[in-house]
Amino acid sequence: MLQDQSQESQYWTQRYNQNRTGWDIGYISNPLKAYIDQLTDKTIKILIPGAGNAYEAEYLFQQGFTNVFVLDISPEPLDTFAKRVPDFPESQLLLDDFFTLKGNYDLILEQTFFCSFIPTDENRLAYVKQMADLLKSEGKLVGLWFDFPLTDDMEKRPFGGNKKLYLTYLQTHFEAQIFDKCYNSIPERQGNELFGIFEKK
Repeated sequence: MLQDQSQESQYWTQRYNQNRTGWDIGYISNPLKAYIDQLTDKTIKILIPGAGNAYEAEYLFQQGFTNVFVLDISPEPLDTFAKRVPDFPESQLLLDDFFTLKGNYDLILEQTFFCSFIPTDENRLAYVKQMADLLKSEGKLVGLWFDFPLTDDMEKRPFGGNKKLYLTYLQTHFEAQIFDKCYNSIPERQGNELFGIFEKK
């Protein structure tokens, strides 16, 4: 059974209220900035699910991308983002459950989202299927996955994994164009991230 989304909303809201956001580095990560900097079409429709404080969306918006959608299950980071980036279109801030979201996107950016779910096969396979359903034909899923051992501790979020494990899920709906150790991680995450570009099959 997929994790209860009302419980997930409460869980993440509590984390933000208690300022227990150790994954939040306070700015866009180097690998995603480098990827965004080589994009030329600023009209493409982009989704950032589980966006948290959404520094990626802020950067995209500053660079003139007009079709960026920020999704989170908790209202706290969305409210914070709206105050920090007041010109960002309110209609493109989505308070919703990723697993029931509808839409078609050219690009989805992944930043610690996959690793936030309780790591059951059901959750991880549902994530991959939903990513594929949300992408247009030849759409891309691009981002970062934590590369450290997955433990049995179900409270130790973010949850880890490795390249081989992630590919067992991702290859059901995606072709990997790149999926390797990240060379330009921030110092605190050096050696602990994989960067991937996946195209929908």
